Amino acid sequence: MTQAETLAREILLLSRNTLLVNLRFLDAALSQFALTPASQPFATDGQNLYYDPRHVLLCYKEEKEASVRNYLHLVFHCVFRHMYIHTLVDQALWDLSCDIAVEEVINSLLLPSTAARRQELQQTELNRLRQTVNPLTAEKLYRHFQDHPPRNPGELRRLFWGDDHTLWYQLPKGTASADGNSDENDPPGERSSGLSAAMEQTWKDISARMQMDLENFSKLQGDRAGALTQNLLAVNRERYDYTAFLKKFAVRGEVMRLDPDEFDYVYYTYGLRLYQNMPLIEPLEYREVKRIREFVIAIDTSGSVAGELVQKFVQKTYNMLKSTESFFSKINLHIIQCDADIQEDVKITSQEEFDAYLKTMTIKGLGGTDFRPVFACVDELRRGKEFQNLKGLIYFTDGYGSFPKKKPDYDAAFVFVEDEYNNPDVPPWAIKLVLQKDEI
Repeated sequence: MTQAETLAREILLLSRNTLLVNLRFLDAALSQFALTPASQPFATDGQNLYYDPRHVLLCYKEEKEASVRNYLHLVFHCVFRHMYIHTLVDQALWDLSCDIAVEEVINSLLLPSTAARRQELQQTELNRLRQTVNPLTAEKLYRHFQDHPPRNPGELRRLFWGDDHTLWYQLPKGTASADGNSDENDPPGERSSGLSAAMEQTWKDISARMQMDLENFSKLQGDRAGALTQNLLAVNRERYDYTAFLKKFAVRGEVMRLDPDEFDYVYYTYGLRLYQNMPLIEPLEYREVKRIREFVIAIDTSGSVAGELVQKFVQKTYNMLKSTESFFSKINLHIIQCDADIQEDVKITSQEEFDAYLKTMTIKGLGGTDFRPVFACVDELRRGKEFQNLKGLIYFTDGYGSFPKKKPDYDAAFVFVEDEYNNPDVPPWAIKLVLQKDEI
């Protein structure tokens, strides 16, 4: 090892130890890297920290705080798993979004050891972004920049730059994101395979542990950990397979379909030979399968979730229900709009009626939020024999309303529209799903 490599390594170790003294909850994250001299100025693949000794020495000579800040910058990229991304991501926008997100977190911690000059220079741009993007997570910033491309992306990148991201796009890529989807239209998702998958899991575990540790840290530090907590909530939030969820509400019924599991071709062909075109055993024409037959979709039409988002949710639910694996030819579906009172109850018995409803659907209400009238309405419908075997109710809402105290006789799920990573409580008997607006 050359003298330059030795000195650069000592600087990196000093930076790591400085961070460890100030941020004890980062102990696992800070100990993950193998320090490896390389041609990259400063980079990581999640396992190694690659550094150009000359770059490290010059950075330290110019500004000691910048060295500590760059180290923390790189660590937060790993904690937020920014390198495990979609292969079709706009790399320039994603790089910029990730850098802004981690710099915002570092700024919020108010550590003197990371107070490099660029921190003050960033404030004007960060204040402008906070007016339209909140919180400043990489995912939200990326979507913002897709809709509103930055005027000077190169200048912004230099202002928030802390490490090189080239290695991110050289990691082995799998065929599906962490939430099970591989649609190229999805926002940046986590993808990996082989050793990369194992390292990704390591960072998932570290991130989850940090989120738990920060509960105590936040009590001690006040709002200083706010941006960090928001980014951890964003990256660690549980993702749900909405299609799989709907299947939980399936009920059994008969469908006109040949059942190969119950049909014996040996006896069937034997009868054809023996009796000349007369099968010995008739094929079974009915097969018992799981399909959705009776269902309730409740829509919270209070002002907080009204408008286009509601229509998108109904459309998404309809698209799932109308698939051949989910829909009976005859159904009994009630779509109930409710704010603080029932505003509309529409009965749907076929796909044609569903299509007609979507074409003329209007949002009614826009008052307060109370979930109880919907459950009272469903109970009344059941007493009137409107439902024979109601399996479930799904309630689309922002989560802030009055819940029934008593558990209904059927499964009930509340789908929350999570914008600011709020986490509304639900009664013990309720199923909770959390969807982002771009997942609807």
